[in-house]
Amino acid sequence: MPGPRKSPELAKEDLPRTSSFPSADPPEQVALFRDVLRVLEDCRVPYVVSGAFALRHHTGICRATKDLDLFLTADNCSLALDCLNEAGFECEISDPIWLAKAHRDGYFVDLISGMSNGLISVEDSWIARSHPAVVYGVETRVLAAEELVASKLFVARRERFDGADVAHILFGTYGAFDWQRELDLIGEHWEMLLWALVLFRYVYPGQSHYVPVQIWQELLGRFEHQLQHRDPRADFRGTLIDDNMFAIDVNEWGLTDLLEQRRKCCQSPIRTDVAAEKESA
Repeated sequence: MPGPRKSPELAKEDLPRTSSFPSADPPEQVALFRDVLRVLEDCRVPYVVSGAFALRHHTGICRATKDLDLFLTADNCSLALDCLNEAGFECEISDPIWLAKAHRDGYFVDLISGMSNGLISVEDSWIARSHPAVVYGVETRVLAAEELVASKLFVARRERFDGADVAHILFGTYGAFDWQRELDLIGEHWEMLLWALVLFRYVYPGQSHYVPVQIWQELLGRFEHQLQHRDPRADFRGTLIDDNMFAIDVNEWGLTDLLEQRRKCCQSPIRTDVAAEKESA
């Protein structure tokens, strides 16, 4: 029997709505974010701000956030941890494939070097292509729209789905989106981009021309070719999207866990010994 349904009032409180109005952040949280940015600027560690701040930069959407997302290469993430440790922050590597954290006063900053499924890693070009911005009074940089979209395409889990963010970014950056860059970033996973574009077309049918006709033709042509030339040996890819929702395929139906394979092949895990290696070189 289904459980009791939430009242409409409670549901509205639980689910945030998109808005252009900024929320009031706790002062301890603001101080943490500002101090982390200043430490990394003083240490000259290459990084770029992503997450809610990049989304606001490209779309005007303000979103209350409990963390600050910083994108760095794996080596520079390790250097950032050294700097933040010396500055008195409590740091940890949550997942060497992609995530480290810096804590203070119950708040934290995420240091991200790629996607959790190991398919996409932050590269120096992500930093080079970033946009100048001011975040909490610190002159810094935010992720370019193309890299921001690439970072969100695989966020399609049951408990979190960034498809609306992708649609908003495409809507908000019309005329200034580098489609070839996006194709290069997503590479062999172009079907995830096509999926996002179909959603964009559904949400904004009057703005489907924001995606150049050549891109539609390219991706739909690839899709038609794949349908006509099916590979019966192609890998099952469900766990690359959500390893929990597709767990039955691996655990009970005997399909290969491609997520585990890809994570094992990750070439640039976050390490704690990078700074020491560079000093001894």
